[in-house]
Amino acid sequence: MDRIEHKFVEVKGIKLHVAEIGKESSPAVVFLHGFPEIWYTWRHQMIGVANAGFRAIAPDFRGYGLSDHGVEPEKTSFSDMLYDTVAILDSLNIFKVFVIGKDFGAFVAYAFALLYRERVLGVVTLGVPFIPPGPLVSHESLPEGFYISRFRNPGRAEADFSRFDAKTVVKNIYILFSRSEIPIASENQEIMDLVESDTLLPSWFTEEDLAAYGTLYEKSGFQTALKVPYRSLLDERYEFNIEDPKVEARALLIMGEKDYLFKFPGVKDIINGDEMKKYVPNLEVTYLADGSHFVQEQFPNDVNQLILAFLGK
Repeated sequence: MDRIEHKFVEVKGIKLHVAEIGKESSPAVVFLHGFPEIWYTWRHQMIGVANAGFRAIAPDFRGYGLSDHGVEPEKTSFSDMLYDTVAILDSLNIFKVFVIGKDFGAFVAYAFALLYRERVLGVVTLGVPFIPPGPLVSHESLPEGFYISRFRNPGRAEADFSRFDAKTVVKNIYILFSRSEIPIASENQEIMDLVESDTLLPSWFTEEDLAAYGTLYEKSGFQTALKVPYRSLLDERYEFNIEDPKVEARALLIMGEKDYLFKFPGVKDIINGDEMKKYVPNLEVTYLADGSHFVQEQFPNDVNQLILAFLGK
């Protein structure tokens, strides 16, 4: 961890935090986090790819971790995350890059691959497959207490989170999202109430890890973390009017077999069906038997091996 360097890149007047390791002359790999994550979620992968001769770059998206929120954080959008990524790579004089995205970072990774095809050496996503154009997977069959429905409701999630310090919020979300069931609250219950106060962290997530997350979320808060992805992403995902949404680059999807995402309506059909191959023809899908939604932290060595095999092809 001590080998990872930290810098700030200014984009449109805001400072974005970037963690980096590896020689500037080495092939570049950019890691894009999801929620409730920050750059730190990629700590194992950054060191792994750097040891193998690559340059690893992991930014905090705007409004996350050490990155600024921007002048009007309430207007932060999914497209900001995409164009910030482009600006960071440009500022580091990186043109060709492998793009690795987790959770909503996978949406950014695929948008980058579609809009900047000539810059992409390959795409790896974890926990989220390529979602074909059109509405996102239907949630109509899920109860009102479905966590995304709650998080999309302005004010409700903020009030729920505000009852706890940032460290406890992150702890609860890591516990909930590492399970194999979708977090769904009852009518008179909030999402944070789904975790008892004495529930232990997953064995692979230490108190030191939690402290690192908690400290940075104390700084950033959860405003942008709730706006993107739970609000703007669902509304703006295909605002770019991509005529031919086909990812030509080589692609790898890594899924934990116990990822709660598999309980979402239609997700298994998307991953296992032929439809995704129309849009990502050079896709390979691999599964980790006991993997949760956080496979990169739960099984870092396995994930590193999969990523390095992909990068080396």
